[in-house]
Amino acid sequence: MVNIILLSKLRIFIKFSLSEKTERSIFAYLKCRIMTKKERTKKFIIEKSAEIINKKGMASTAISDIMEATKLAKGGIYGNFENKDEICQEAFFYLTTKLSTDLDNAVSKGNNTKTKFFNLLKVYESNKSTPGGCPILNFGVESDDTDPKVKVLVKKAIISSQKRIFNIISDGIVNNEITENIDPHNFSIKVFAMIEGAIFLKKILGNNDQLTVVMDAIKSEFENYLR
Repeated sequence: MVNIILLSKLRIFIKFSLSEKTERSIFAYLKCRIMTKKERTKKFIIEKSAEIINKKGMASTAISDIMEATKLAKGGIYGNFENKDEICQEAFFYLTTKLSTDLDNAVSKGNNTKTKFFNLLKVYESNKSTPGGCPILNFGVESDDTDPKVKVLVKKAIISSQKRIFNIISDGIVNNEITENIDPHNFSIKVFAMIEGAIFLKKILGNNDQLTVVMDAIKSEFENYLR
């Protein structure tokens, strides 16, 4: 009801301020942007459960954990999702989207290939985007032999992550900032695999020693290709 009233008031204001064509365009946009109560509840459940699932794992996270985090009854959870599997899939998408946004923002702040690449590495080092660890690693390990649907999502996330690194290196070559001796495809695969491996070791060993060594090695190799 509140959304309908808000849209009505906005339409009245727009009607007397803009052309009819512009009015229709803006109103359609606003109508899409204002979420319904069900959509807000669904988003709330995903945000609250994502970190829990990322830390505990899909199999170990019970509906009772999600109920505790959201303070919703079981009916409130299943009224928005078909089952826990759907929540896990949405949680993975939410976590990887958040991580991707942080990575893209960091890269965009770089004014050359080196700062773009090093900014990307800082995001992986900081662990602020995903406190429970890298969702690609966490969900990937668990879904490998148990959840084909999540495995497909993880595969896409891996390809997208490698593509981001590939683009930085390729643009660097085009902009004459990096020598052509580097293979962007192979380098992006190697860098991403090294980062994920180091993050895994950090979680198990409880320190940054391996991650620091790996990041230093990546930076050193990268700098060898700078013009």
